[in-house]
Amino acid sequence: MSNTRKITRREFLRAAAITAAGSALAACGEAVTPTPAPTTKPAPTNTAAPAGPSYKEPTMLEALVKEGKLPPVAERLPENPWVAPVLDKNGVSGGIIRRAYTGPGDKWGMSKLCDRGMVWFDLDLVMRPRQCESWEVNEDGSQYTFHIRKGTKWSDGVEFKSSDVRFWYEEVKLNKTLFPQPDGKWWTGTTADKQMMVLETPDDYTFIFKYAAPKPLLIYVIGREGIGVPEHYMKMWIMDTTDSPEILKTAVKAAGFESWDKYWIDNRQFYMWNTELPHLGPWVAKNDLNSEKWVIERNPYFFGVDSDGMQLPYLDGVHSRKFSDTQVFNLWIASGEIDFQARRVQVGDYTYFKENEAAGDYQVVVCPSARHMVVVLNQASKNEALRAFFMNRDVRIALSLAINRAGINELNYLGLGTPRQYSPLSLSPQYYEKLTNAYIEYYPAKAKQMLDAAGYTAKDADGYRKYSDAEDAETIFFVLEGQFGAGTPDEDAGQQVVKMFKAVGVKCEYKFVEQTLYNQHYTSNDMDAAWWFADRTVVPLAAEALIFRGVASDRPFIDAYNKALNDPENPIAIEPPADHYIRKLNDLWNTISVTGDPDKQNELFRQMLDIWAEELPMLGVVGELPALTIVKNGLMNFASSPNDDTTCDEYVRNPETLFWEKPAEHMGA
Repeated sequence: MSNTRKITRREFLRAAAITAAGSALAACGEAVTPTPAPTTKPAPTNTAAPAGPSYKEPTMLEALVKEGKLPPVAERLPENPWVAPVLDKNGVSGGIIRRAYTGPGDKWGMSKLCDRGMVWFDLDLVMRPRQCESWEVNEDGSQYTFHIRKGTKWSDGVEFKSSDVRFWYEEVKLNKTLFPQPDGKWWTGTTADKQMMVLETPDDYTFIFKYAAPKPLLIYVIGREGIGVPEHYMKMWIMDTTDSPEILKTAVKAAGFESWDKYWIDNRQFYMWNTELPHLGPWVAKNDLNSEKWVIERNPYFFGVDSDGMQLPYLDGVHSRKFSDTQVFNLWIASGEIDFQARRVQVGDYTYFKENEAAGDYQVVVCPSARHMVVVLNQASKNEALRAFFMNRDVRIALSLAINRAGINELNYLGLGTPRQYSPLSLSPQYYEKLTNAYIEYYPAKAKQMLDAAGYTAKDADGYRKYSDAEDAETIFFVLEGQFGAGTPDEDAGQQVVKMFKAVGVKCEYKFVEQTLYNQHYTSNDMDAAWWFADRTVVPLAAEALIFRGVASDRPFIDAYNKALNDPENPIAIEPPADHYIRKLNDLWNTISVTGDPDKQNELFRQMLDIWAEELPMLGVVGELPALTIVKNGLMNFASSPNDDTTCDEYVRNPETLFWEKPAEHMGA
């Protein structure tokens, strides 16, 4: 939603400087650079927690304890609870925060509320123990020993033990029905010669990951990984472990799924869908994501406290309201109905949000962001003619030259972004100017020349290029799918790209699709192209360079090719040409993943970026866009922090520690 007056880039940066600069530097400094040189010393443990009698009961749970319906807090906590670092000060319990979501397809945004596992970042963005009490690594980074906090409990009160980790690994991760191709976190070697991790559980509170080769980046890639599942509950939902196969079959059919594994993958494993699922997160779901208002409520067995002994989280819950129209969402923000959110808040609406701060009783907090707006051309499309068109490197370069990035930045993003290709941020340890600036000049005349030289000279009656000069040749046409609704800055930017492609004779259109349908299209390789965003550029190696490797399937520029290399039985797999750049990217990553020397890692990753600069796998348009976080006045323990998928966006600094100064005023409806 836009207004006539616009804040200039200079004004914006001046307003943001105090809050953003420190976090931007911290986000990209050595503290978060993967430095996998292992140590035999235990990882730092948290501050000592208060003795049991001094633990404090959250107000919401006091009556349940008094009535005997819930054990006292000291009995619910582990012997040595996680003491959460707080940004400003210890808080008080109570109240809820309100946010919004787009529906079932928005599940990953919702999962970030609780996606922090065995280890997580401290306030300086250094990995520290969280669910685990400590860990050790052997000399070459091939063995990791984790120590569980004794007495940690699932949200149903059952103790979490190493047997839950063993069940998770042996019955879930190694289950070929659930995962025909195991996740790369759990093996070394190549796809053709996998050497699976060996798990050892010497006692109830220790588990050991043993790899056949070094796995130096492991600690950095398991921050959001849920390690362990509640065996006592999950065994009933797996056909090989259930005591009642017929009951499971009946449940699967009643839920509308065709098989137990589909039911498990799409429903049973997610607390956002399965309200009965015990988990270790700070809040538990009270309904599922089909609801108009998705409600999560404090987990009475959460394993964390503050330094005063108050059990976390401070907030009693989070209420997320469903919307389908971005304009409606923006109105909720302006009228003060959103308490805390960065997801779906568009930078192009910054002026509107700033002008309504006082009326809505909130602040717009500016955060460094990994986000880039990109054109994703499916070079492994089912449409063979379109595939050949996108596979042509000169075509991709020509389309890049056809984009007026500076114009889009000014018109749609208030000049607040940077025209650039998708690449590590300028303050990232992996920043690479060669890729950032590759073919970003606006040169439509050159674009036309290159398309002509590539053989696409024939045109239809409307002046659009055809696949060939054959009489029956079809006009080149593709759809850019995106999740940005009409009237939004991102949608308009996508329409601008369409006009620019048409101006050089390439016919296409932008089409809004709801996220669930978008997910279906890329999963089945039924997507021509996408107008979407790409992130994970703060410290790409900590994110396993997922997008740079082409394995982030929701940016499907080579997804079907990657499936052929890494999941050959996948129904969408298409064998890439022998000389395709994906093969070299794959080989380089396989080497990086077993290299312990950070300098060598960066050198090899630079070679991947060279390939990107030469091939332009995706077309970056505008990057380094600031992320806007709406923060209601009176909500404490939040400040500008780096927004990236790897760090859970606005939740990087432990949402368990957010609190209201006056919780009684925020109890929800």
